[in-house]
Order: sequence, then structure tokens, then C-alpha cells
Amino acid sequence: MGACLGSAAGAMAGDALKAAGDAAGVEVPEDNALANMAAEKMQEAVEDKVAEKVEAKVDAALEKKEEEPEVEVAAAEEEAPAEEAEAEVEVAVEEPAAEEEAPAAAEEEAPAAAGGEFDDFLTKLEAIKESHPDNLCCKYLTRELFNSYTPEEQKVLYNCARTGVENEDSGVGAYAMTPSDYETFSKFFDPLIRDYHGATPDQKHVTNWDASTVGDNGVLDVSKLGLDPLSIRVRVGRNLQSFNLPGMMDQAERIKFEMMMLKAFQKLIDDPEFGGNIYSLTPDFGGEGENPNKISDEKYQELVDAHVMFKDMAADPYLASAGIASDWPYGRGCYMTEQDGFKFVVWFGEEDCLRVMVMGKTTRIDHVFTRLKKLLDTIESIDGLEFATSADYGYVTSCPSNLGTGMRASVHIPLPNLTADGTDAKAKEAAKPLGLSVRGTGGEHTPIKDNLVDISPRGRL
Repeated sequence: MGACLGSAAGAMAGDALKAAGDAAGVEVPEDNALANMAAEKMQEAVEDKVAEKVEAKVDAALEKKEEEPEVEVAAAEEEAPAEEAEAEVEVAVEEPAAEEEAPAAAEEEAPAAAGGEFDDFLTKLEAIKESHPDNLCCKYLTRELFNSYTPEEQKVLYNCARTGVENEDSGVGAYAMTPSDYETFSKFFDPLIRDYHGATPDQKHVTNWDASTVGDNGVLDVSKLGLDPLSIRVRVGRNLQSFNLPGMMDQAERIKFEMMMLKAFQKLIDDPEFGGNIYSLTPDFGGEGENPNKISDEKYQELVDAHVMFKDMAADPYLASAGIASDWPYGRGCYMTEQDGFKFVVWFGEEDCLRVMVMGKTTRIDHVFTRLKKLLDTIESIDGLEFATSADYGYVTSCPSNLGTGMRASVHIPLPNLTADGTDAKAKEAAKPLGLSVRGTGGEHTPIKDNLVDISPRGRL
């Protein structure tokens, strides 16, 4: 560009010189040495000027480039310790992009220092990890993992794990508080779940109600084992996507849930195939008025004795620590009807929002199973009831032990030799290798009476 401008300027100078010669009457040849010299000088001047401008622009650009990292480093040095300044300067010069990512990384690590509020809780958890290695909550929750969550998440995780720390002899020791907790706290829950259910890291739950391949083409008759008719119950746990799980509910939400379910139960009552009644323990509906379905203490005890209603949850330290027993007896009760000697029952407000079950005295487990499927299909078809599910674990339940089908099939059977000492310790020892759980007939954490125990499969996934 400088050469072009110089040549043009030289030509102009030559033309001017020729014009001056013509005016004076002196002939100036076009190749006159003076003209050539003028052109050369002019070209050199223009090239020098262009070069100066280009050099100035390059210098300015370089100065700006050098200034930018210094600003970033200065900002970083305000947050970083002095001893790290030299290393950060190197990062700023060589990898400017890394400097931009650093604050985000610092924010992710920030909660690590926020565990002070829960120091006593975490210290006790670490002690239980040593003294009670079968406590899965304390086995899989660590101080480092807990502190990796934000302060708000730590409050929820504390509630999830609280029962396992306050009750050292817990087997699982953890409850989810909301349907999304299994995803939010997957680093804690996932290994615990797979340990309890014996699942591999890549396995996902698939619900399958086809029982035709089980037993004798789907017939499950305990008389073939030499047993008389037994009290058999099959139930599933279900929670609604639009509500917290019971551990996180307050009294107002419990009442709101019960009032919503009353509409669903009314549809069952109006169905000639079911009919039935609602038995509620809720003293009142607060601002919504009286509870028309409230039962007396005597009726409640009658239903408990018949294994239709659940026990006083406030007396259970495990559920109390998890917040599941809070606000007792608000938002608690059941729906029940009877058909052909079988009881169809739906608990509301217990460990899960809903426990749907069928029970009866028979030798055919499959008869109970098929009736439960019919009741559950009818409930799931009611508008407004969207059950909470997980892509990995199936139906979401409060306790990780119930994830998957949410199903627990149980029989009440006498085991006099294994319960002669009045406890279920020996029965549990014999049942565990078989993948079975043992409890009292009154439910989990209830005593053994008359050598009669409740036996069920341990896993649900």
C-alpha cells in the first residue's frame, strides 16, 4: 500500500515540475533526474509514514492484550491468598479461559465449609459407622459427602439421615423427604439402595405384574407345603408426585392430602364392585370445618386389633425421628371394604402417602395378589392421582427398602422354636440368608406374641 501511494505521489511531483518548466519556457523531460529523485523521496516518505502508523497500531494492540490478563489477575488476587498469586498469573497469561471458570469452581466447593451447624450430628454418625456397621445410613453418608451439598440441601439431607443417627440399631436408617430426593442425593442413596436390594450399579427396576411364571403356572398354594390356611397380606406403597413425602409434610399439608383423597375414595364407594367406608383419625380439618369421617378411640383400637388400621405412629421412635410421625393423628386413616372374605384396605398418611393392600385367610397367595392388582388399577385410573416414580428405582417410597414395586407380600405363621425366648432374633438370623424379613404381626418394630411372626421378602426391586 505504501509503494502505491509513493508512486502516485511521485507521479504528481513530476507533473508539477513539468508544468513549472512549461510556464518558464524551459523544457523538462519526463525522465528528468530531478523528477525521478522527487518521486523516490516522496515514495520513501509515504512508506515511512505508513510503516509508523502500522507499527503504532500493532503496539497499541499488544499493550491492550498485555493489560487484559493483568486486570483478571488483579481480580483473582483479591480472592486468592498471596502465596497463590504467582501460579494464578501463569494461568492468566497462558490460559485466560481457566481464569473465567475458577469462580464457578469455587462456588461449587464453598458448601464444604458450611457443615458447622451439623458437626455434632456428623461426629455421632462417624462413631456409629464403627459401632454399628450394619447401619446403612451411617455406612454410606460421610462428612465429606454431606458437606459437598449446599446449606439448604444439607438441611434436607439431615432430615433424610436423622433417624439412622438417632436410632443406632437401624438397618436402613434413612427416609426420603420428597419424591426428588433420590435424584438430588443420589451419591448417598444409590449405593445404599443397591446394597440393600443386592442390585448391580447399572441395574434399573422394571415393574412386571405377570405372575404366570411363578409357582405352578402362577398358582401359589401353601397347602402344598403342608400348611393350613394362613393370614396373607399383599400391599404396595404409593406416593403422589404433587405432594411431599410424609416426613416433610406439615399438619396443613396432611389435611390437604386427606381431603383430596376423600374424593378418590368416594369414587370407590360409589362403585358397586367396591363400596366401603372411610375411617379417619383426623380431629378436624382446621379452617375447612369438622371431619365427618372421624372415628372414636374404641373403633380405632378395634381396627388396629383386626390389622386393618396402623398403630400409633407417635410411639415409633424410628418414624418420629424421620418426621413421619409428626402431627399425629392429623391426616391419618384408612378406606376399607370387604369382598368374598378378603379385606380391601387403603391406608393414608402412614409411612407412605398411600398403602394399598388386600388381606385374607387362605392357602392361595395368588388370590390375594390378583385382587390387589384389581384394586390398584382402579385407584390409578382416578383423575388427579399421579404416582411418583423414578426411572431407576420404579415407584418412589419414603423408605429405600420399599422402592421398586413398593410391594410387600407377607404371611403370619407360628415359629415356636425360633421365638421361644420371646424375641425374633433367632428367626431373623435364619431368615436373612433366605432373603426374608421377620417382624411382629403388629407391624415393623412390634413385639412377638404367641410365637406368631410376619414373614415377607426383604427386597422390592
